[in-house]
Amino acid sequence: MTIREKLEKLATEKNEPCVTISLNTFRTHPDNANDSAQLRNLLKEAEKRVISEFGKRPVSSLLERLSEVEDEIDINYNLDSLHIYISNDTKEIIKSAWPVKENGVYISDTFNILSLMKSYIRSEEYFILLLSQGGVNLYNAINDGIIDEVKNDDFPFSETSYTNTNSERVSDSKRLDDLVREFLNTVDKAVVKMHSATGLNCVVICTEDNYSRLMQVADKPSIYIDYASIDYNDTEKHTIAEQSWEIVEELQKNRRTEAIEEIKEAVGQDAVLTDLQEIFQASIDGRGDLLIVHQDFSQPVIMTGERTFDLTKDINQEDAIDDITSNIAWSVLSKSGRVIFTGQDEIKELGKIVLKTRY
Repeated sequence: MTIREKLEKLATEKNEPCVTISLNTFRTHPDNANDSAQLRNLLKEAEKRVISEFGKRPVSSLLERLSEVEDEIDINYNLDSLHIYISNDTKEIIKSAWPVKENGVYISDTFNILSLMKSYIRSEEYFILLLSQGGVNLYNAINDGIIDEVKNDDFPFSETSYTNTNSERVSDSKRLDDLVREFLNTVDKAVVKMHSATGLNCVVICTEDNYSRLMQVADKPSIYIDYASIDYNDTEKHTIAEQSWEIVEELQKNRRTEAIEEIKEAVGQDAVLTDLQEIFQASIDGRGDLLIVHQDFSQPVIMTGERTFDLTKDINQEDAIDDITSNIAWSVLSKSGRVIFTGQDEIKELGKIVLKTRY
């Protein structure tokens, strides 16, 4: 299940109680050694508060899930924050490439997904396929960090079993090439299976020759974003994540440039909104086709009705929403629209937040 699918599930759950735990984490040792202690303290706080408010018996499933969380998190794969969502029916653990304002435990009849929603909208989730001499590994990545390794009936692959055992044909280069292609075709089918289940595309770390062969045998070449050349002396996770992120970042830049041009063309068709209140109302009505927000822009508000709000500068006011752009962005996304956050200043001639409408 992708982060978006998890978000959609979490956003619609209503349960009593729903426990949300969010905390900042570290990517590398020795800083990440503190993550376990921070998590343990927050889990204890959540357990104490839940028992105090609801008693043990009504929330026995929730308490059991809480007790399992610490053992399920590998701190070596931590990014910049960690989000845990637990109820009697649900347990989701999600890592993010964006920090949270503060660590905390939130208990309500719904999950607190605002921080995760903001980070998801600003992030790119994808696979990294490592084709090395020692075998084949598939990693799940967000931005410039790997969050876990895919381990299932297909992955990881050990060293290729497609070897030329015929001593008379050891020097037959065509035969060896056919064996490699056969192996890569098997790998491709496993990647396609993961793409079909998640919708995620893939960056490949391999030699130029192997990438060329992979493209020739691939059932769906379009799911492969591009490749980066493998350094057999350094296939550490942080290295291949950095290589992959360079490719994905360039893809994002191109996507943002195309989106800005699309918005500019739509201005002449009277299909673009720049007023924040009108953008909010159009987003909840399902009219949002393409939302572009400058990454430096945020706007706290106080809701005055289901469709209206007053601007505020004080995010600590009662009933304040610290950034209405995240709510707008989620409304657009959840209704099959597109959302782009950009630092490119070309958008500023239209405004810091712009919505192209469907009608």
